[in-house]
Amino acid sequence: MELQLALDLVNIPEGIALVKEVEPYIDIVEIGTPVVINEGLKAVKEMKAAFPNLKVLADLKVMDAAGYEVMKASEAGADIITILGAAEDMTIKGAVEEAKKQGKKILVDMIAVKNLEQRAKEVDELGVDYICVHTGYDLQAVGKNSFEDLQTIKRIVKNAKTAIAGGIKLDTLPEVVNAQPDLVIVGGGITAQQDRRAAAAEMQKLIKQG
Repeated sequence: MELQLALDLVNIPEGIALVKEVEPYIDIVEIGTPVVINEGLKAVKEMKAAFPNLKVLADLKVMDAAGYEVMKASEAGADIITILGAAEDMTIKGAVEEAKKQGKKILVDMIAVKNLEQRAKEVDELGVDYICVHTGYDLQAVGKNSFEDLQTIKRIVKNAKTAIAGGIKLDTLPEVVNAQPDLVIVGGGITAQQDRRAAAAEMQKLIKQG
């Protein structure tokens, strides 16, 4: 089980400073969609240069023209690139093809997918590396989470690794670990804490025990 730190509301220098605090406790650093929108793929490039030993995920949430976008993110140093589960099969296939060519990985984000069970099964057959259940920011605000969805994809997915994102905090992490995803993605559960290093260390401990 790996721990991914999601950076969403930072600029590049802030992001690098934050990762420095928690680097020993995380496996993957995510350049979140808002950072990519504000800073471009330069954020991916600079994060990879600052932390060559960490995997960097570019959360592009690709919906179309995947081959090109995966190529550009790969050139910037991304190890993993995200594409939306709601995208066309052809688009997901294009992402997988390009990622294989570049030696990179594809994470499919199932945010807002209506028939999760059916779509997870379809996506799993397209050769992607991770399938991620994700309760978005807007639904977290009304108390939703992805824990049940994780159980669903764990049952369905045979080839890809499973991941979970959305509002995971230290007190809900044991429940997540219990369901045994391959990747746990945490944003504010680390970045919004007063002692980020301690929060990340505690989370890593729970994840590695799991």
